[in-house]
Parts: sequence; structure tokens; C-alpha cells
Amino acid sequence: MPKYLDLENWNRKELFYFFKDYDNPFYNICTDLDVTKLYRYVKDHKISFFQTSLYLSLKAANNIEEFHYRIKDDKVIVYETIHSGSTILNKDDSFSFCYFDYYPDFKQFAKNVLRILEENERNRGALSARENQDDLIHYSMIPWISFTSFSHARKFNVEDSIPKIVFGKYYKANNSLKMPVSVEVHHSLIDGLHVGKFFDLFQQHLNDPLNLLK
Repeated sequence: MPKYLDLENWNRKELFYFFKDYDNPFYNICTDLDVTKLYRYVKDHKISFFQTSLYLSLKAANNIEEFHYRIKDDKVIVYETIHSGSTILNKDDSFSFCYFDYYPDFKQFAKNVLRILEENERNRGALSARENQDDLIHYSMIPWISFTSFSHARKFNVEDSIPKIVFGKYYKANNSLKMPVSVEVHHSLIDGLHVGKFFDLFQQHLNDPLNLLK
């Protein structure tokens, strides 16, 4: 069950109130991560790069405390587990939203992802936005562009503190493959330090597919 953070004894209390009422309290950081080992692994094992990169990212986010925080009625709710909602390209080149629960076991996670993708195809890619669910990270996949910056469409008249993560097109750099990753977060809840921890942990996971994708 989710719980509420003790704001009065939170060491970020002043930062929370400082940024909370900004017209745009979100900031975005983009960097390139090395996906060489993951790419080789998925090719050798004939599994999905999308599923594995999504899983490893979500695994990293679930191990960063601040990525569990969401703003609810001027309070901070702490969710036990963070799941994912992702854009999915449909056959007619439109896209839909699909929602994938996080499971620590990759095989269970991948099985559920496959089921939801098949269901999405049967439903012809319905665009279903879960505006009342915020124990999520919103993901987008842009495999056609190796971007260096990113911004998101937003509704500013609704309470929103959900992080957004985007994967871009991986590209060759010397003897490795690099993939641009964008992370956008609410500054009342997450600082650059925490985004840096996420990038570091995600990179560690990308470097160890043999042990994490068993």
C-alpha cells in the first residue's frame, strides 16, 4: 500500500515547496547510454530490445527512492512499486498507450508485455490514457531519431508529477552502440543528483544482461 511522506522531517522540504507552484516545475536531462552488451545479448537470444530496455530502465527506477514519489493534494505519496505506460506504434503508423506492470522477474515481465501488446493489436491500438493512475513512468520510444534534447506535451491545469523517459535511436560510436535517453522529472520531488543515480544504475543494468535477464 502507498504511504505519505513526512514532509516536516524531509530534508528536501524547502525545495519541495520552492518548486511546487512553478508554472513549469519540470526539467529534462538527456544523455547517451551504452547499449552494446544489451544489443548483442538480445540478438544472440532472439528477444526484444524494447522489452529488455524497458525492463532494465524500470528496474533501475524502482531502486531509486525519489522515483516513487508523486504529488497528491499538496502531499507526497510514496508508491511501493512503479509501473510503466509506453507509446506503442500501430500498424497504421498511429500510436497507442499500453501499460505494463513491473515484475522483478524478467520472464514474468516479458510474458505480460507480450500479452498486452497482442491485446492492443486486437483492439486496433486504442488510445487509452490513465489520467487517474500515477504510480507510473511514462515512456516514449523514438527509434528513428538520435536526439540531443527533448520536450513533452503537457496539460498545465492538472496535477502531474509523473516522470517521463524517452529512448531514441541507437547509433554506432567507435566500437560501441549508444542510445540517447531523456528523463523529465518534477523538481519538487527529484533533483539532478537523483537523475544521475538513475542513469548510473540503468547503465549498470545495461552492462549486465546475462545476469539480469535470466
